[in-house]
Amino acid sequence: MGKLNVTIMRYLSAEDFRVLTAIEMGMKNHELVPAALAASLANLQHGGVHKLLRELCKHRLLSYERGVKFDGYRLTNMGYDYLALNSLTKRNIIESFGNQIGVGKESNIYTVADSEGNELCLKLHRLGRICFRKVTEKRDYHKHRKSVSWLYLSRISATKEFAYMKALYDRKFPVPKPIDFNRHCIVMELIKGTLLNHILELKDVENLYDQLMNMILNFANSGVIHGDFNEFNIMITDEEKPVIIDFPQMLSTEHPDAEIFFNRDVQCIKDFFKKRFSFESELYPKFCDVKRSDTLDAEVLCSGFTKSMAKHLNIEYGLEDETDEKHEMKAEDTDEIGVEREMDQLKLKHEELESNSGYTSTDVIFKSLQNNEKPNVRCAEDASDTISSNSFDNCDIDRFDDRSVTSATTIHPDEIKRRVKRQQLLKDKKEIRKRCTAKGEASAVTRTRRENQDNIKQSNGLWEL
Repeated sequence: MGKLNVTIMRYLSAEDFRVLTAIEMGMKNHELVPAALAASLANLQHGGVHKLLRELCKHRLLSYERGVKFDGYRLTNMGYDYLALNSLTKRNIIESFGNQIGVGKESNIYTVADSEGNELCLKLHRLGRICFRKVTEKRDYHKHRKSVSWLYLSRISATKEFAYMKALYDRKFPVPKPIDFNRHCIVMELIKGTLLNHILELKDVENLYDQLMNMILNFANSGVIHGDFNEFNIMITDEEKPVIIDFPQMLSTEHPDAEIFFNRDVQCIKDFFKKRFSFESELYPKFCDVKRSDTLDAEVLCSGFTKSMAKHLNIEYGLEDETDEKHEMKAEDTDEIGVEREMDQLKLKHEELESNSGYTSTDVIFKSLQNNEKPNVRCAEDASDTISSNSFDNCDIDRFDDRSVTSATTIHPDEIKRRVKRQQLLKDKKEIRKRCTAKGEASAVTRTRRENQDNIKQSNGLWEL
């Protein structure tokens, strides 16, 4: 979590970055990536990959850890930074790396420059710090997932902020110009100004107060609320013009707690101006003053905005016709009526057959089909054609003719044997696995070889005649 040192990057080869990328790919499905899997993903020889992994661990781009069941490698924050910087360098977005100019609870800010020497701002998202770990309560990045990586959450946070920044910049809001992003890094315009929290005097306090309050209201009129509108996220230029930064926490005005966040943003500005500049005003925006004039929250899919809200909003603004929705509903109704008619005809068609057969009547079948259940049909001994109950899920009603409908044996005996054998093999593998107690990869390899030798010695008697 310390300062980023990029001096090692100039000595890394293409194979090093291939190994880092392989570990990143492996972490999609593995908490710890084994060396064999890394070699397979990197498409390199195992011996060479082992040496590269050792060097990357020495430079703290990777970390080797012992898990409960196995050992493996994990990508560190510095290694993730190197992957993003390497991609941005190949795109000719950045050419040189400068000093750190800011630290937040969930990001680090650095100065960089492009190939022409123009200064830019680089923001690295750092979710997972001790000071900010309640992401599940403050953000909805994780959605339905129970556990996710901090690197993955940082990547989602950067993606959301870039989308907000681009949408706001296109609408002429005072925000930095977004240039590019990769993984958890965002490259934007470098604002020449001072943080509002560091300013002690202003030429026109009332004018700046009015600008900030109008900005909060304009955000809400566009359908979004900043959510963290305070002196730490506002830059003031030399002309005393405000520029807003930090957008990952923005939410829609349709959010259930939208009014609470709106009033909190307003109160933050009122309290700061009263405390710092001894300025107090009775004029301030209220949530009831919001008049929606844009669909920015629908464009960037803000928190608290659903698909049903987007449909109603598009109808209200004339982007969709309400008659189209009615036609879709009518089409669905007619389809359901057509299916019911076909089922009634099919029921009448089988009346004669069930009167001469000795198995379950089709009433049970059609009731189960209407309830979306699998029919439970008794077996007919002299049936010529058999249709299993499982086949009703994907079959076409028009294909039913005067053939007898039975369930017979739904699963072939060979298939049952294969599944039982597979379950037994999985059970045996679980019993064979033991808790790893090695302190390094060499110890883990030695332990595995010894286990293989013991297995070979114990199995010699099987091959004796």
